[in-house]
Amino acid sequence: MNDRLKILKGIHPGLFLDRELKKRKLSKGAFALSVGEYPQTLSAILTGKRNMNTSLALRIEEALGMEEGLLMMLQVYFDIKQEKAKLSKGYHPDLAKFRPALFWDTKLEKIDWRRQRRAIVNRVFERGNLREKKELIRFYGQDVIEATLEKDKIKPVTR
Repeated sequence: MNDRLKILKGIHPGLFLDRELKKRKLSKGAFALSVGEYPQTLSAILTGKRNMNTSLALRIEEALGMEEGLLMMLQVYFDIKQEKAKLSKGYHPDLAKFRPALFWDTKLEKIDWRRQRRAIVNRVFERGNLREKKELIRFYGQDVIEATLEKDKIKPVTR
């Protein structure tokens, strides 16, 4: 199950379950009733609008012959991903120090400064001005910048 979890980590358990039901050619409404749940409730879970609960997860896993706990582990990993996204919203450098033209293909407010660090560092050190480079060094730290640039063989010119 660990290999399977690595692949599925972060997706909503309802999306996984929806695919599983389609693969087995099971009707969503009939399946919901067979596990003692309202079809509307199961439909909301399958579309990711509602979270999986432990009781329902156990009934579904038993009905489909799945490993016990799989759906709840998916739910927990999904919740962790959602929480990390909330926490990282406030994690960004001083955006006023960057020219919009540098990130012409996206909105500065939408950039995930943690996940896209390597691409951001490369772009700023290839095309950015001194002010933008200094802000990135202040934000990430000299060591992180140097390690990233060294990996991609980009010279850290800060003149």
